[in-house]
Amino acid sequence: MDARAQAIEDVYRRRYVAFRNALATVTGSEESARDVVQDAFAQALRKQDSFRDEGPLEAWVWRIALRLALASRQSLDGGVLAEAAEPAVVDTQLDPELAAALRRLPPRRRLLLFLHYFGDLSYTEIATVCGISEGTVAATLAQARNDLMARLGQRGASA
Repeated sequence: MDARAQAIEDVYRRRYVAFRNALATVTGSEESARDVVQDAFAQALRKQDSFRDEGPLEAWVWRIALRLALASRQSLDGGVLAEAAEPAVVDTQLDPELAAALRRLPPRRRLLLFLHYFGDLSYTEIATVCGISEGTVAATLAQARNDLMARLGQRGASA
C-alpha cells in the first residue's frame, strides 16, 4: 500500500465515527451514513491521484463524503452548501426541544453546526470542505449558536 492510501486508511480508522455521526445528520440515518462513509473512502482511494496537497487530506475526504451524502438525499444542487440540503438531528427523542430548535435554523447554519459539533471539524477544516472562508465559518457558527440560545432561552423562560 502506498503512502497516500495508507494516509486515507489512517483517516478512516481515526475518524470513522465522526464521519458517520456528522453525515447521518445529512442522510437521515446512521445506516445510510455508514454506506456514504464507505463509498466516500472507496472513492478517495480510487481517486487518490487527484488529491493535489492543497489542503489537509482529511478535508478532501470530507468534501467527497459530504457531496455523496447530499447526493444520497438527491439534494445536491450545484454546490456543497446548496439550500436544498436539510441536515437534521437523527435521534430527536434524545432532546426534542434542541432538535426542534435546530430544525428552525437555516440549512447552511445547521450544516456548519453539524460539521463542527458532530464531525469535530475545526473552522479551517469546515472552510476547506465547504469552499468558504474561515471568517464565514466563524460568523455562521456564531449566528447559529446565538439563534439556538435565543430559541432555547425563550422556551425555557416560557415554561
